[in-house]
Amino acid sequence: MAGNSYRDQFLLEPGRVHLNHGSFGAVPRPVLEACQQWQRRIEANPHRFMFHELEGHLQTSREALAGYLGTSAGNLVFVPNATFGMNFVARGFDLQAGDEVLTSNHEYGAVERLWQFVARKTGAVVKFHRLPEPLTTSAGFVEAFWEGVTDRTKVISLSHITAPTGLIFPLAEVCRRAREAGILTLIDGAHAPGQIDVNLDTLGADFYTGNGHKWLCTPRGAAFLYARPEVQSLLEPLIISWGYDSPTASGKTFQDYFSWIGTSDPSPYLAVADAVAFQRNIDPARLEACHRLAVEAWQELQALFGETPLAEPPENWLARMAAVGLPADIDRAQWMERLSREHQIEVIIREWEGRNLLRVSLQVYNDRSDLDRLLSALHKIHQG
Repeated sequence: MAGNSYRDQFLLEPGRVHLNHGSFGAVPRPVLEACQQWQRRIEANPHRFMFHELEGHLQTSREALAGYLGTSAGNLVFVPNATFGMNFVARGFDLQAGDEVLTSNHEYGAVERLWQFVARKTGAVVKFHRLPEPLTTSAGFVEAFWEGVTDRTKVISLSHITAPTGLIFPLAEVCRRAREAGILTLIDGAHAPGQIDVNLDTLGADFYTGNGHKWLCTPRGAAFLYARPEVQSLLEPLIISWGYDSPTASGKTFQDYFSWIGTSDPSPYLAVADAVAFQRNIDPARLEACHRLAVEAWQELQALFGETPLAEPPENWLARMAAVGLPADIDRAQWMERLSREHQIEVIIREWEGRNLLRVSLQVYNDRSDLDRLLSALHKIHQG
């Protein structure tokens, strides 16, 4: 696959510019077809498939994903989405009143709410540590974040790539310091797999959850949770089912907890191996072109609106998402509606830290003409 042929690999509505892959993804034709084939295979004999075939196929899919993520299949389980994975870990921590959870002010809204819920239930304190703007160096990020650590910090929870701001956080050094200090690390990797190279064993996080349906291009409903072998015993299941205290359980409780949590459609999990194959077949030059386009988007949108940048230089902080500030007095919903209705452009504009942010997500099906169309439309809307 090369050039504009990538656009033909997706079922996206023709004539419309899709610049919000980061929210809900888009499934390539071969991956969607594989998922549908799994569904038909299941329906041919659900009894046989679920009882006798499913676990072997899930293991094959886990092994393919583990190879892509730089870990072992025994360190991974499938979950429906990264929010589920974050809940599974965060709500299982043995936090006491006064314990501190340190996170940042760049986190996903659902995760913010999760930690607020945990704090109310346990009496723990959640600190949304404000990072400087603009971020400039990896070392500066680590030092600025580490200023929030105290002797009561029990958990560090950070994004690998932030949802609202699109920034890649340099996490390896944070994870190393946390391990030395006896602090557990939980990483929200919803946007990372498929957008940047991820090597879980090298990264050093205790727990890491990531979506498949975003940049890895799996069907929706396929995500994963990673736990280092040394900390897997700390987890407790949110859902009690056949894998809990079962006489046939393997003894590897992390895997057993997810072996069967009720009847659901496993086809998105089974199609993960096909999504990994699709990713491996993408021309690296195409991925690099997407990164360059994201940097160009950041630079040209910054020039258009002149708001304070979140981080610079952009090439060091961005992969294929770029978030820039818009004027404070705009109507976010109206701008999004006008972009969609008048210009056939799908992009997301959200409030963050009292600012209006436009986030552009660029996948292999996008090219320079899409960015030009967005810039032209924004100029017209901004000028009234």
